[in-house]
Amino acid sequence: MTGRIANPKIEKLIVERWSPRAFEAAEIPQEDLDVIFEAAGWAPSAYNVQPWTFLYAKKGDANWDLLLSQLIDFNQSWAKEASALVFVVSAKNSTGPDGKISPNHSHSFDAGAAWVLAAIQAQAMGYHTHGMTGIKFGEAEKALGIPDDYRLEAAFVIGKLGPKESLPDFLQEREVAAGRKPVSEISKAGKFA
Repeated sequence: MTGRIANPKIEKLIVERWSPRAFEAAEIPQEDLDVIFEAAGWAPSAYNVQPWTFLYAKKGDANWDLLLSQLIDFNQSWAKEASALVFVVSAKNSTGPDGKISPNHSHSFDAGAAWVLAAIQAQAMGYHTHGMTGIKFGEAEKALGIPDDYRLEAAFVIGKLGPKESLPDFLQEREVAAGRKPVSEISKAGKFA
């Protein structure tokens, strides 16, 4: 339990999902990772293009050091204990039924929807996730072989929650589920201003 208070009609998994930095240094079975990615694949997308691609490494595998090194140093310092590291990439363009390639205005939006379903599925399976944009943008795209017509959106880790005492003191203080803005601050009827 996170101690968060929300409208009781809100799905419990949504309220209990939060982004810790303390993870157990444990393996994640490939089957569990595949289920999390499959759940992400059920996200809605414009014209059902499904523009997302997940580049991943499991702790200790042949891709781990490469992917981990694409995070900024601060994120590497704690993400290294997670079970999996995932980079979310989206296709900037889509191909219509006529074979015509056109810009996909919602590629980032759609990839974000897929990340959310991955996070919720991971939570349902007893894992935690932590999304981040502390990536070495500009370098990571080259290192990971991401083509120019794709966008590196963000990264996230997956793992079992570890003891906050494994973190430096200044991070232990922050190792709590954060609150959320009230609905009145995030929604407006009609025009923006």
